[in-house]
Amino acid sequence: MNAQEGLPILRLGDVLLTGLLSDLDDKTALRFTEELTARISDEGIRGVVIDISRLEIIDSFVARVLMQLADTGRLLGARMVVAGMRPAVAITLSELGLQLTGVRTALNAEQAMELLGWRRPVEAAEEAPHAP
Repeated sequence: MNAQEGLPILRLGDVLLTGLLSDLDDKTALRFTEELTARISDEGIRGVVIDISRLEIIDSFVARVLMQLADTGRLLGARMVVAGMRPAVAITLSELGLQLTGVRTALNAEQAMELLGWRRPVEAAEEAPHAP
């Protein structure tokens, strides 16, 4: 899952932003996990947002990949946030008894970035003291 396969890992300061699709196979998941964790370690990343808003369904394999990514990221010192979970995905996880243990969630990528300490530039500009 790299930029050539449609899922880039973007860097915004010390935060990585990426996403997952439901047609994830073992080989792709392993390659994606290796690339993401290497970048966390090599680039001193402190936060990762995994946007799953493109997932219409989720199965135990994708849930396991998310949990492993979150565990690995935490061990490397990065805060992990899963963003954009659709109601149907949340219901399916609940019905399957799957818990994303230790995974922090946000309604969308913007809220996930805020959880990691980012603020929208408009808010930052409004709060900045104005010169006389």
